[in-house]
Amino acid sequence: MNSFNKIIDLLSNGEGRDSLLGMQRGIEREALRIDDSGQLAKDSHPEKLGSALTHSRITTDYSESLLEFITPVNTNIDTLLEGLTKTHAYSVKNMNGQSLWPVSMPCYVGDEKDIPIARYGSSNNGKMKTLYRKGLTHRYGPLMQIIAGVHFNFSVSEQLWDTLYENSDKSLSRQDFISESYFGMIRNYRRLVWVLPYFFGSSPALCSSFVKGQDVGFDFKKTGKGTLYLPYATSLRMSDLGYTNKEQEQLNISYNSLPEYLSGVGEAIRMPSASFAEIGVKVDGEYRQLNSNVLQIENEFYSPIRAKRVAKSGEKPSEALARAGVEYIEVRALDVNPYSPIGIDASQVKFLDLFLLYCLLLSSDKTDDAGEAEIAANLKAVVAEGRKPGLELSRKGEQVALSEWLNDIFEPMSRIAKLLDGEGSQYQDALTQWHAAISDPSKTLSGRVLEDVVNQGIDHGVWVKQLSQQYHQYLVNYPLSETAMAGYETEAKLSLQQQQEVEAQVTVSFDEFLADYFADLAEPAAVNQ
Repeated sequence: MNSFNKIIDLLSNGEGRDSLLGMQRGIEREALRIDDSGQLAKDSHPEKLGSALTHSRITTDYSESLLEFITPVNTNIDTLLEGLTKTHAYSVKNMNGQSLWPVSMPCYVGDEKDIPIARYGSSNNGKMKTLYRKGLTHRYGPLMQIIAGVHFNFSVSEQLWDTLYENSDKSLSRQDFISESYFGMIRNYRRLVWVLPYFFGSSPALCSSFVKGQDVGFDFKKTGKGTLYLPYATSLRMSDLGYTNKEQEQLNISYNSLPEYLSGVGEAIRMPSASFAEIGVKVDGEYRQLNSNVLQIENEFYSPIRAKRVAKSGEKPSEALARAGVEYIEVRALDVNPYSPIGIDASQVKFLDLFLLYCLLLSSDKTDDAGEAEIAANLKAVVAEGRKPGLELSRKGEQVALSEWLNDIFEPMSRIAKLLDGEGSQYQDALTQWHAAISDPSKTLSGRVLEDVVNQGIDHGVWVKQLSQQYHQYLVNYPLSETAMAGYETEAKLSLQQQQEVEAQVTVSFDEFLADYFADLAEPAAVNQ
């Protein structure tokens, strides 16, 4: 903590404050399209939304029905969220009356075979994206893949890196110093990742159609006609019901340095899987998956945070990191906020700013096997019973009350908030809002959801559909200027043209394309030193 205080003291002037305020953020929000009855839309991606392959702001994730809205990088929170709202509004106005499902866990799904896998056209890259999703279907089933989330991309300013590097021992190059600092941030984040589902987890309940009557290891309670819930749960999305992969449990990917991380990811991509081999790769002339390894590609590695760099054309994520180091991080532990028409609000963004800066500026020990086990156990406890009175977690092998640990974290975060606010109070106000949820868990998002659903005794799906209709009306009525509307229409048309151009340039067969793509998997990417 002493090193943290020294850094805050170092930054406690106008120049330091400006360097902190230069944070860059981007948001990716996923949302299912639903029809009038509240069920999954099964039609194709609406043409007026453009090409899911080439559009920069509107695409699809696993399914044709699972939209993903992407913001440009922004330093201003209000501008960031306004842009995300405009993209939602344009989309909803052009979805033929369909609505967005405003929570993480899916709406009622009858036959999961009816979930349409996303299609990206006839180019080799488009075919590969679809085949990857087909592989996910064979490996894990489609239901897990239509769980929605919010991803938060975050980086700090070059000015802050200048200051931190100048005050380091300079034993590393500036590029390596930045990468190592981001990995220190990632390690601290992983130790504290349970904080995010505690406050922002909003999936303590789900439609019983999701579990299909199977014993999934939870002692669910029931409300309404078909809603299952856990009384103290925060984020079933992040439990074993959600984004988990038993095959990946054998992986030992280290976050202790960029080279160790890249080595681990490289091994995972090359590691054969006996169970996935049983699926087959190409059967009777038709592909079922990209390959039978534990990971088809790097994106299949499920993690609540990722180190990222914008890749060049044709470059894999690990190759980009090896070439020039970490550029930003992607937070992947956020449920969709059902109390926002765009899935996230300004108070959350401000909290994330403070939390991630704290993780960056705090010294960060390397993690061993015992530390990894502790991280997993704490997260598992909070997603299943985070609001349980007196819940204790393990901190460096010692039991500590969740509420005590949270208060310990809020103290240094408040120092950052005061520094960022200067003469204002917006960051301190956000911190005060969420601090109240420590002593009163009903003020967390999951607490609010259960109060709304269980206290009313209605089905989760009925409640969510009401929200969906409310947000649909809000977004349909949202005033988009003629200039903004024309901009979206132009980008949609251009993206469709770009897809056609890509498809016209296909010169090799899909088999050759895949063979070339995976040809360099014999060795992991080497980090440029």
